[in-house]
Amino acid sequence: MVYTHEIEKMCKVSKGCDHGPAPIPQEGAWTKAYEIRDISGLSHGVGWCAPQQGACKLTLNVKNGVIQEALVETIGCSGMTHSAAMAGEILPGKTILEALNTDLVCDAINVAMREIFKQIVYGRTQTAFSEGGLPIGAGLEDLGKGMRSQTATIYSSDAKGVRYLEMVEGYILSVALDENNEAIGYKFVSMGKMMDDIRHGVDPKTAYEKNIGQYGRYDEGVKFIDPREE
Repeated sequence: MVYTHEIEKMCKVSKGCDHGPAPIPQEGAWTKAYEIRDISGLSHGVGWCAPQQGACKLTLNVKNGVIQEALVETIGCSGMTHSAAMAGEILPGKTILEALNTDLVCDAINVAMREIFKQIVYGRTQTAFSEGGLPIGAGLEDLGKGMRSQTATIYSSDAKGVRYLEMVEGYILSVALDENNEAIGYKFVSMGKMMDDIRHGVDPKTAYEKNIGQYGRYDEGVKFIDPREE
């Protein structure tokens, strides 16, 4: 250790009270975290790239400082999906500190990593007060039975109004309008369930028809439009 001349001339003053770090809530316990291995928790972080063209939702399940599970969900930028694939391979097995200092290629994913790091090390996780935390695999619960991210894609213009394109139920096939041309419901196909049926041998046409549903007052519509064509 190298000290400046000014420090060398100073006399020693003993440190007074030292209580260590403030305890943080982690998986149902109050923990004084001194090292990275003292950190555990499951939480989410959301990030965005510099031009804000894309966004990432990152879910990590950390046990004893090491990432055991990662869910990377992206939207907006096509290149980000490939970066997400790399991040999915890179993150598990790293300590939360290693992951923070790893280039995850995409700015949005890097920002999400920064945001989730702050939540986890400050004891602001989803599992802060859940005894024992959540098991590995809990991240998949965000995806539901269809194992697909829950997304909504809505486009609208002042000239032509709103178009529902995709909702959490699935891909929108048509939108019902009432006598005032206001949207009152929609018909959709559940993509996740349809693809599951096809994977398990169901004829694609049958699988498509089987997984069509509707929401709202669709049957009361006086006009039905294809949101992508009309």
